[in-house]
Amino acid sequence: MKKLLFLLSLLFVAMRSCPQDYNVIDSLKKLLLDGRAQDTNTVRLYLRLGSNYTWNKPDSAFYYNNQALLLSQRLHFIDGEFEALTGNTFALAIARSDSAAVSCAYSAIKIAEDENNSDYLSRAYFALGSVYIHIKEFNKAIMYHRKAFGYRNLTDSMLINLYNEHFAQCFLGLHQTDSAFYYAKKVWGYNKQHKTEKGFDIYQMGSAYFQKGNLDSALKYYKEALQIGISYENNAFKKDMADFNIGIANVFQKKNAPDSAIYYAKNALDIANGTGLSNEKIEALNLLTILFDSQSKIDSAYIYQKYLSALKDTVYNSDKIREVQLVSFNEDMNRQQLVEQQKKRINTIIIFSLIGALLSSLAIAVIIFKNGKQRKKAYALLQKQKHEIDVQKTKVEQTLYDLKSTQSQLIQSEKMASLGELTAGIAHEIQNPLNFVNNFSDVNQELLGELNDEADKGNLPEVKAIANNLIENERKINHHGKRADAIVKGMLQHSRTTSGQKELTDINVLADEYLRLNYHGLRAKDKSFNATINTDFDNSVGKINIIPQEIGRVVLNLINNAFYAVGERKKVEGIGYEPTVSVGTRKLQDKIQISVRDNGNGIHGSIKEKIFQPFFTTKPTGQGTGLGLSLAYDIVKAHGGEIKVNTREGEFTEFVVQLPIAG
Repeated sequence: MKKLLFLLSLLFVAMRSCPQDYNVIDSLKKLLLDGRAQDTNTVRLYLRLGSNYTWNKPDSAFYYNNQALLLSQRLHFIDGEFEALTGNTFALAIARSDSAAVSCAYSAIKIAEDENNSDYLSRAYFALGSVYIHIKEFNKAIMYHRKAFGYRNLTDSMLINLYNEHFAQCFLGLHQTDSAFYYAKKVWGYNKQHKTEKGFDIYQMGSAYFQKGNLDSALKYYKEALQIGISYENNAFKKDMADFNIGIANVFQKKNAPDSAIYYAKNALDIANGTGLSNEKIEALNLLTILFDSQSKIDSAYIYQKYLSALKDTVYNSDKIREVQLVSFNEDMNRQQLVEQQKKRINTIIIFSLIGALLSSLAIAVIIFKNGKQRKKAYALLQKQKHEIDVQKTKVEQTLYDLKSTQSQLIQSEKMASLGELTAGIAHEIQNPLNFVNNFSDVNQELLGELNDEADKGNLPEVKAIANNLIENERKINHHGKRADAIVKGMLQHSRTTSGQKELTDINVLADEYLRLNYHGLRAKDKSFNATINTDFDNSVGKINIIPQEIGRVVLNLINNAFYAVGERKKVEGIGYEPTVSVGTRKLQDKIQISVRDNGNGIHGSIKEKIFQPFFTTKPTGQGTGLGLSLAYDIVKAHGGEIKVNTREGEFTEFVVQLPIAG
C-alpha cells in the first residue's frame, strides 16, 4: 500500500496538466454532504477533492486541503496532515505561490522527521524538489531529488525512470547540455524499450538537441512529441501540448522562418488560453511579440506586448492574494492550537485544585491528631533543642558546599553547551562535502556502466562525452574531499586544550568561524530555522594577543543569544519579518571592537542592568543557565576590556566588546 501511495505521489508531482473529472468531483461533494461525521473518512474526501482540483482550480484545491489539514489536527490524524500539506505544496506551486509552496513542503518534512518515517521523508523531499523545478530553481531541485532518492532504496525501474526524467528537466534548465542529453536519452530509451513512450520525454530529447544547436534533430523530436500529444484521448495533456508548440516555434525562429514560428506560437497561446496555463501564456506571448517586432509589424507586436504586461500584472496580484490567504490560514491554525492549549491548562488547574484540597484536608487531620500529643512532647522537644540546632548548623554548612559545587557544575554545563554548538556546526560542515562525494561517486558508477556499453558499440563521441563527465565528477570529488579534510583539521585545532596563555589571534577569522559554526549548529537542530547573516570586518584589525578559546566562547555566546532572539520574534510575527544577525569588527586608537547585532525584540529597560548578573536569564526554564553573559563579562574583564549593550525594545539589541590591542 505504501509503495502504491508513493507511486501515486510521484505521478502527481510530475508537473503535467490533466483533465478535471467533474463527475468524480460531484460524487465526492455529494459524499461529503451526506456524511455528517467529522472523522478520518471525511479527511480523505477533502483530500480527494483537493487532488481533483489541483491542476485547473488550485485555489479550490488549497481550500479543500486546508479543511483536511484542520480536521486532521483536531483528530490527531498524522497521515491526513502529511497528505494535506503535500497536496497544498503542489496546488500552491501550480498557482505560482512559490514561497507558500516551499513553506508547506518544509512543514511536511517536519512531520516526516518527527515521525521518523523514511517513506514520508522521500515523498516530502521529492515534492519540494518538484516545486523547485516548477519555479526554475534547478540546482535546489537536483539537491532535494537526490536527498529523496537517498531515503528510499528504489528498485522499481519505473520510479527510477521518473527521477531520471526530472534530472533531465533540471539539467536542461541549467543548460548543462551533456548531462541533460545523458538523462533524456536514458528516459527515452527506457520508454522505447517498454513501449511507454510519452510526448514529454521525446520533447526533452528535442530540447537537448536544441541546446546542442542541432536544429534538425530538435525539430524532428518536437514534431514527434506533438503527434503523440495529438493522439492522446480527449487531448488531455494540455500543458505538454503548449510546450511542444513553443519548442517548434523556437526552432523555426532560429531557422529564420518567422511565419512558421508564429503559427506554432499561436497554437501554444490558444491551448494555454483554454486551460489557464500562466507560464505557457507568458512564453507564447513573449515569443509572438519578438517575432512580430522582427518583421516590423509594430501594431501586432504592440497588441501582444500589451496582453503580456496585463497577464504578468494579473499573475503578480494573484500571488499576493494567495500569500494573504496562507497567512490567514496559519492564524486560524494558531488560534485552534491556543484553544486546545487553553483547554488543557483548565483541566490541569482543576486536577491540581482537587489534589490541593485533598492534601489540605489530610494536613488538617494530621495537625489535629498531632495537637493531642503536643503537650506530652513539649518537655522532650526542649531537651532536643540544642541537638537540633547543631544538626541545622551542619546542614547549612553542607548546603553552602552543595551550592558551590552546583555553581561549578553550571559553569561547566555552560562551557559544554558552547562546545555542543561548535560540534553540531562542524558536523554539519563535514556532512556537506561528504554528501557531494557520495553523490558524485554514485553518478560515476552509472557513467562507467554507460561507458562500457558505448565502448562495446564503438560509439567514440559518446564515450568521450561520458569520459569528460567522469573527469569533471572526479575533480569535484577531489575538491570536496579536500574541503572535508580542511574542516577536520580546523576541528582538531579548535579542540586543543587551552593552556591559558595568550597568543596572537586574527579576530576577523575567529569571529567569522564562530558565526558560521553557530549558524550551522542551529540549523542541524532545527531545519526550519533561517536568518540573514551580515558581516562587516575591518581588515586593519590584524592580530591581537588574547586567549582564543576564551574570547571565542564570548563571541559564541553573543551570537547564540542573537539567533535565539530573532528566532523568538519570528515565531510571533511569522511572514513579513526577516531575521537578521550582523557581526562586525573595527579598529579604534588603542583597542579593537567586536559587535554582534540582531533585529529581535530588544531588552526591556527594567532588566537591562541585570543581564550580566550570574543566574539571571529571560529564557524559559530548562533552556538557559543564566551564566553565559556573566562568564562573557568576566572573560572580557580578565583581558582588560569591557562589554556594553545597546538596545531598543521591539527593534534591536547590539553587544559591543572592546579589547586592548596590547594584550
